[in-house]
Amino acid sequence: MQKQALTRISLLLALFATLAGCRSRFVAVTIVNQGPAIRLMEFDYPSASFGANQLAAGAKYTYRFKVQGSGPVSLQFVNGAGATHTSQGPKVDEGDQGSLLVNIDPQGAVTWKPNLTNPK
Repeated sequence: MQKQALTRISLLLALFATLAGCRSRFVAVTIVNQGPAIRLMEFDYPSASFGANQLAAGAKYTYRFKVQGSGPVSLQFVNGAGATHTSQGPKVDEGDQGSLLVNIDPQGAVTWKPNLTNPK
C-alpha cells in the first residue's frame, strides 16, 4: 500500500515538473501611432487577425498572439483624410516568440522592428 502511494506521488511530481517547464510561445505586438488619429486598424498574421476601431494620436495598442503557420504580417488603417494605408511586415514562422514594435509616423509610413526568436 505504501509503495503504491509513493509511486503515485512520484508520478505526480514528474507531471508537475514537466508542466512547469512548458511555456506557450507568443509574439507581443505594440503598435504606436505617432501621427494623427487613425481608424479601422487591422493587423493580419498567419491564421488570424486583430484590430481596433480607432487609435488616437500618440496612443499605443498592444496585443499578444501565437503564430500558427508561416507567412507575413501586415497592418492596414484609414487616416483622417479617409485614405487607406497598407504595410507588409516581416514573415513569422510557427513557434516564433518575442516582440514586434510597429511605428506609424505622422505621414502614415509604417516601420517594423521585430525582435523574434524561434527555439525549435
